[in-house]
Amino acid sequence: MMIKVNFQKKLPSFTLAVDFEVDNHILAIVGPSGAGKTTVLQCLAGLQNPTRGDIWINGKTIFSSDQKINIPVRKRRIGYVFQDYALFPHMTIEKNVLYGKPKPAEAAAASHKAMGVAELLDILKIGHLRKRYPSQISGGEKQRVALARALMTEPELLLLDESLSALDPDTRALLQQELLKVQKHWQIPFIMVTHDPREAEILGSQIMRIDKGVQEILKPTKA
Repeated sequence: MMIKVNFQKKLPSFTLAVDFEVDNHILAIVGPSGAGKTTVLQCLAGLQNPTRGDIWINGKTIFSSDQKINIPVRKRRIGYVFQDYALFPHMTIEKNVLYGKPKPAEAAAASHKAMGVAELLDILKIGHLRKRYPSQISGGEKQRVALARALMTEPELLLLDESLSALDPDTRALLQQELLKVQKHWQIPFIMVTHDPREAEILGSQIMRIDKGVQEILKPTKA
């Protein structure tokens, strides 16, 4: 898997400009609030459109201003884990996860074997919660459910927007290690936004800092 990104997005106070590649690893994006980090994720997902530029996933163009290509959100095969998890309160955990399951035609096009909901829940250690509702589980468990729902879409790219920030330090440390294991299992690029430089060092094979729309590629200090 390979993601290639080269675009600009005009924002009220500055123009965001990014140019990077990610293979089957984790790219951590750091920087101050309002720097453009979440805008990068939203442009990749199709929730916002770049002003100009191109985005490719595995050689396929999903956005190009010159070629006038803009693949719809639902056809981009990109999983997105939001900061507030965005779970449906009226659905059980199992139904929340199944909400991300692709249609048969889309599943047939998946690049790797589709996984059943029970197997996915067990891998993320939430199989025993399948009949509960979001209001009945902890923040760490909600994060796992949101991750399971995103992975159920059989994505080629997973985006995480400050998805660990609301957790207590112990739970956060545990889920950081689980994210590493999940990424290694799925072998797809993860791009995550975090305000925590230490978290970026723990999780990121690549680290990119954005400040007022300007990117800087950093070298992780870990071995």
